Amino acid sequence: MITIKCKVDVNLKKPTKKKAEPADEPPLKRRGKVPRISRLMALAIRMDEMLRRGEAQDTIELAELGKVSQPRLTQILSLSLLAPEIQEALLYLPREMTGRSKIHERNLRPITRELCWERQRKKWATLLREFQ
Repeated sequence: MITIKCKVDVNLKKPTKKKAEPADEPPLKRRGKVPRISRLMALAIRMDEMLRRGEAQDTIELAELGKVSQPRLTQILSLSLLAPEIQEALLYLPREMTGRSKIHERNLRPITRELCWERQRKKWATLLREFQ
């Protein structure tokens, strides 16, 4: 039998608290979070680019990369069919300070099925009025 002797430094003190953030910059929690629909819109744009560039062969491959089902990926990708003004509005929604977002991807599905951008804009305006 072999015996090994060595010193082990064990620190039982509580870890010190992090320094407070500067007064001119509020903590991250107060800044809010990016709405989920904004993140989904950005994801739809990115995945559409991947398909166009040939980085992914089809939606099945994209679904595997994103670890979602192919039908769910199709729902997300349909956001890229929205009129450019609607896409921009979704990307630049104000941060959410508390609670859940009012606008969900599910609310936008009827708008994405509309091919005419002018009709999309009208439906978008109606949807925004519902949430005010």
